Amino acid sequence: MNIDNIEAFVYINHYGSFNKAAEVLFISQPTVTARIQSLERELDCRVFERLGKQIALTDKGKQFLPYAQQILQVYQNGKHQLQAKGQIPNELRIGSTVSVSNYLMPHLLLHLKRKFPHINIKLTTASTDVLIDKLKSKEIDLAFIRKVVNPAIQAFPFCEDPISLYVHAGHRLAKTGRASLQDIRQETLVFFECGSLDWMRLHRVFESMEQPPNIEYQVDNLETAKKLVLKKAGICFLPALSVQEEVAAGTLIRVDIGETEGISLRTSLISLNGENAEFIETLLELQIGKAVDRLIV
Repeated sequence: MNIDNIEAFVYINHYGSFNKAAEVLFISQPTVTARIQSLERELDCRVFERLGKQIALTDKGKQFLPYAQQILQVYQNGKHQLQAKGQIPNELRIGSTVSVSNYLMPHLLLHLKRKFPHINIKLTTASTDVLIDKLKSKEIDLAFIRKVVNPAIQAFPFCEDPISLYVHAGHRLAKTGRASLQDIRQETLVFFECGSLDWMRLHRVFESMEQPPNIEYQVDNLETAKKLVLKKAGICFLPALSVQEEVAAGTLIRVDIGETEGISLRTSLISLNGENAEFIETLLELQIGKAVDRLIV
């Protein structure tokens, strides 16, 4: 049985479209169709049926799907192990979101360079969606992003960066180090907005309040948000990674808010299935519980 046929079957089911599967696999739509027809001949049954413009698995297709997924995973794992023993390339192209690039990447790059002193490293900073596209088109080798669900991409949970409220030294809340959302209703709030689901959770907490906090500054840059707090323009919810130096220096103070505990930015390390295994293993050495404070030395 041809592995390409099984791969096409799994991808079509995942995306619900022959065209989308062809796009992700970088082949033509007729080629995808031909692979499914070949698979159906091998299985002696139909695996998809058309419902108008939609497609759905047949009963036989549903029965075969878990086996196809398992076959594909075993194949990709085997490919991963073979490539793990391959030659190390001269250049490693890494993609990263802005926050990881600014606050975590210098540490990660030095760790890689110690392990692979002869490689040259090229870093690209962009949004998660752009980085996924660059990975699929092989413009980069691996990336640190927020979240991905794609059968072509291997994702490893890398770290969680807790989001907490920070105030400047001397602020009334700095003395107690703990407050409730009700306590900050009259405060001027600086809000960093990056559009991720993690920040949406914070928005939902605000929306549940009878009187939401007073957001006077809404910015899309972490450094700008942080500097506004340092200049005493307001208080702000920020990821821990972005304020390490200021917290250590005592210029920013974390204030624990019970209603927002557990909200964090989750970063994953991604690559195309089976590729760059040795680099991935080296980076995952730094996980140690996925806590940000343990990633930094």
